[in-house]
Amino acid sequence: MTTRPLKSAAVSPADSSAALVIVVDDDDGMREGLREILQSVGIETLGFGSTAELLGEALPDRPGCLVLDVRLPGLSGLDLQTKLNALGNQLPIIFMTGYGDVPMSVRAMKAGAVDFLTKPFRDQEMLDAVAIAIEKDRARRSEVSANSEVTALAATLTPREKQVMAAVATGLLNKQIAHELGLSEITVKIHRGNVMRKMKATSIADLIRKVDSLLPASVG
Repeated sequence: MTTRPLKSAAVSPADSSAALVIVVDDDDGMREGLREILQSVGIETLGFGSTAELLGEALPDRPGCLVLDVRLPGLSGLDLQTKLNALGNQLPIIFMTGYGDVPMSVRAMKAGAVDFLTKPFRDQEMLDAVAIAIEKDRARRSEVSANSEVTALAATLTPREKQVMAAVATGLLNKQIAHELGLSEITVKIHRGNVMRKMKATSIADLIRKVDSLLPASVG
């Protein structure tokens, strides 16, 4: 089957920060049990009986994780992880299985899984794993948001300001930048001031950190 990226549905700002755990298991009782466990600590869930059902739905764009059974109808949980990694989807995954073995768990963890739980597991084991996965996803989203803001700031720079910013980030002094770009030192100082202001950089170290987070095309 052809694997599509997980689709995101629109979500109101009021709900965008609430965590959502997506459970994929062909056992109705397991899905309901996990819903009750997570609901007891205020976490909402969405349940699917197969990976095909999951991939066919538009999902809310919210922090959270996937809780996947390893053995599923059609595409298995491990194969879905491989496909999602190839698509660049970084939603954290917790695996659960009643037939786990060491090679299977090693494969899952090496591919980035947060945890690999063997059924039957204790409620607290799942809650702990979900808490770690959600925190990991929140941190990732925060970093992506910060990088997006920096990219937007860099887009306000003129081509010459981008050149000066790139030179400053490599540690060149104004005199050296002026020589490299064929400008006067006064002009370099003006561009440098504009760069600091437009990039909202509080220091050279802050500017370098922001430059490091940008794609090369955004700097050059």
